[in-house]
Amino acid sequence: MESIGVLMTCPLHDPYLVEQLEKRFTLFKFHSIPDKAHFLNSNKASIRAVVGSASAGADAKLIHQLPNLEIVSSFSVGLDKIDLAKCRERGIRVTNTPDVLTDDVADLAIGLMLAVLRRLCQSDRYVRSGQWKRGEYKLTTKFTGKSVGIIGLGRIGLAIAKRAEAFSCPISYHTRAEKSDVKYKYYPSVVELAANCQILVVACALTEETRHIINREVINALGPKGVLINIGRGPHVDEPELVSALVEGRLGGAGLDVFQDEPNVPEELFGLENVVLLPHVGSGTMETRKEMADLVVGNLEAHFLNKPLLTPVL
Repeated sequence: MESIGVLMTCPLHDPYLVEQLEKRFTLFKFHSIPDKAHFLNSNKASIRAVVGSASAGADAKLIHQLPNLEIVSSFSVGLDKIDLAKCRERGIRVTNTPDVLTDDVADLAIGLMLAVLRRLCQSDRYVRSGQWKRGEYKLTTKFTGKSVGIIGLGRIGLAIAKRAEAFSCPISYHTRAEKSDVKYKYYPSVVELAANCQILVVACALTEETRHIINREVINALGPKGVLINIGRGPHVDEPELVSALVEGRLGGAGLDVFQDEPNVPEELFGLENVVLLPHVGSGTMETRKEMADLVVGNLEAHFLNKPLLTPVL
C-alpha cells in the first residue's frame, strides 16, 4: 500500500499515528505545504485517502480537488469538519473513532465539575504562591448532590451521567426526542433543562441545529449559581454571550475544554476564578490516543484491502 497517497489535513501531534501512516502509505502533511494549490494540482491523482481530526477534515472544496479520493478517516468522533453530503454524493467512505475515547471525555467532564466548584486550580495556585501562610483558602461549593443536566445522551453523555450518579447527582437531559430506555428526566427544550439543573453539560454532536445551542436565554436560565461544562465543540456556545455572563456574574462558573476559535481563547476569561480552561484535551491520554490511531490506520487498511470498515460512518 506504499503507493497509496494519504493526505493529513492538519497537524496531528501523535508521533505513533504519523509513524504508522508513514510505514504503510505515502503520507502528505498538507498543513506544512506552503503552496497548497500547486501541491494538489501535482499530486491529486495519487491521493486516495484523507486523515483529519476535530480541527480539520475534508470540506467540499478539498473533496472536489481530489478526484480519486475514496475514504476520509477521522482521528476524532466529531464529524463537523467533514462534508458528509459531498462524501455521500461521491461514494467516499467516512470513518471516525467512537467508543475508545468515551471514558476519557466523561472523566474529564466530572473533573471540570469538581475543579470549578471546589476551585482546585485556584487552590493549587494559592499554595504555590505562598498565600496559604497568610491564611486559609476561602470556602468553596459542594459537588455531591448537585443536579446535572446533559445536552446529548449518546455514548459520552450516558458515561457522564453514570459517573455523576455516583456523586448522588440527579440527572436530567435534552435530546431531539425523548429516549424510552433511560430513567433520567427529559426536558423538551434546552432552556427548560437549564432552568432545572445546577450544572449543564454540553455533550452533543456539532450540527447546524446545535450550533450556539448555548445562547443568552439558556445562560440566563442556568443563572448566577449555575455552572456550564463544555466538552463538546466550541461553536456549541455563543462565546461572547458566555464571556459577558461570566464577567457580569449572570453565570456562576464554567469548565471549558473547547472554544470557538481554538487555540484562541477570550482573554476576559483568564482572570476569572470561577472558570477552568483546558486546551481541548478530552481524549488526551496516551492509552486512548493510541487506540484512536489504531482505528484510523485500521480503517484505511480495511478499505484498501476490501475488508469491512472497523467504524464506518458512511
